[in-house]
Amino acid sequence: MPSDPKLAESRVREKVRAIVYRTLGRTPTPSEARRRLVTESDVQELPFRGSFEVPSGALVTPLALQAMIERQIRLKGTSPKSVPEGSRGAGPVAAGRGPIALGADHAGFALKEDLKSFLTEAGYAVIDCGAAGTEPVDYPDFALAVAELVAQQRAERGIVVDGAGIGSSVAANKVPGVRAALCYDLATAVNSREHNDANVLTLGAGLIGGALARQIVRAWLDTRFAGGRHARRVEKITDIERRYLRR
Repeated sequence: MPSDPKLAESRVREKVRAIVYRTLGRTPTPSEARRRLVTESDVQELPFRGSFEVPSGALVTPLALQAMIERQIRLKGTSPKSVPEGSRGAGPVAAGRGPIALGADHAGFALKEDLKSFLTEAGYAVIDCGAAGTEPVDYPDFALAVAELVAQQRAERGIVVDGAGIGSSVAANKVPGVRAALCYDLATAVNSREHNDANVLTLGAGLIGGALARQIVRAWLDTRFAGGRHARRVEKITDIERRYLRR
């Protein structure tokens, strides 16, 4: 073992990076090999509710992203690029915020019910917009019900589940004041909140399992909007909306 702690740490990181790429079944490109790998141990060294400057081009493991959420670490800098290294079960969502509007069509019914229990146990008030079962229904009806509650500020945020999550996102985004984002991993969940101030989350029950869905929901609910340059860009989105509302 090298006597220099920094050298020892560097070699450990090289081994972890090699394991990650071996798991992915490919060899890193020269540019990837030079990137920093942010691991769970990096995050555990940060103060609780602190901030973390993501190095440009860094690869962030799912366990590191999960640790950031658990320790309420605010991300700064570029959006993290997640490594599909595998993940573990999520803990409870932080409670104490406004009600969550939750809806799904028949394809998303089972996952909706699972998320309803997950959110309720975490201390959230849940407004269930249906569906009530697995009989075939139309996803725009439930996307609209959730989106309207969010737009009217009767719910702080909304979650809609259908087979792929795409249709519900399209439908919800037709409601003025709604910024719906289809998310399929932790990185997209964090990005949609931090950069886009998304207030409706859509999920594809046919694409992700319950464990990952719970992790995405927790990451999405716990991530704050970064403001700054992102606020200017979100305001431009709102300007587009206003322009067409005046017609």
